[in-house]
Amino acid sequence: MGILLQIGDITAETTSFAYKIKDMAIEYAPKVLGAIVVYIIGSWLIGKLAKLMQKAMMRRNYDPSLQTFLYSLVKALFTILLLLTIFGMLGVNLIAFSALLAGMGIAIGGALNGSLGNFAGGVMMLIFKPFKVGDLVEAQGQTGTVKELGIFNTILLSPDNKTVILPNGPVSTGTIINYTASGSLRVDITMAIAPDQDIDNARLTAIDAMLKLPKVIKTPEPGVTVTKVGDGMTTLAIRPYAKQEDYWDVFFGAQEVVKKAWDAAGIQGPTPHRVIITKS
Repeated sequence: MGILLQIGDITAETTSFAYKIKDMAIEYAPKVLGAIVVYIIGSWLIGKLAKLMQKAMMRRNYDPSLQTFLYSLVKALFTILLLLTIFGMLGVNLIAFSALLAGMGIAIGGALNGSLGNFAGGVMMLIFKPFKVGDLVEAQGQTGTVKELGIFNTILLSPDNKTVILPNGPVSTGTIINYTASGSLRVDITMAIAPDQDIDNARLTAIDAMLKLPKVIKTPEPGVTVTKVGDGMTTLAIRPYAKQEDYWDVFFGAQEVVKKAWDAAGIQGPTPHRVIITKS
């Protein structure tokens, strides 16, 4: 008899559990189905939105690395919002979940404070493009050719072949000098002639010599101006123009051809002299 009672109790409990499962299925099945539908439609819309944004960035010639980053970022953010919406539909307490995410965000943000500044600076430079790969720039006291513009760092190759890695945060908020933005560079050279020499003749001779140098740009034409008269000489600013990759060839080559041209024209350079005063 006792065994029959036990069997009856087990059967009753099983039946009660089955009814509870049925009730839960009736209650939650519409929510689950609705969540699945929302996820499918939401994922499709997110993909379409991300692709539209990517096409817009391609039309505006955004940097490829920035396109990839923003594409992934937008998809991730909207996917998180979609999942939060689905959790809300299923009855999950989003207040506690949101508080947890906020706390994690504050902790991560504090730990990565400097990195986030560099990240923000990199994004801004990739959007506004103060320079591009291959430009000769000066930033944070460093001068070099831009070899790589990343999300966190900018890498320069200095004239003496050193690799310089600059954090994007200070670069984006500091002064940037782009020497190649206009397409050519002015090469600044200082040379001197004796104070009794004809300045106009020296100017014309120097300009003619520089124009014969293959890597000197013809337009704008090289310039020669007087910067100082004194100390036993007339100091001249010799200013040819060159492409970025020809800068140093023109810098050294122009001095050589001008010196040779002045020698051929009989234009003399300054003679070092020393004044000695004796007291009797």
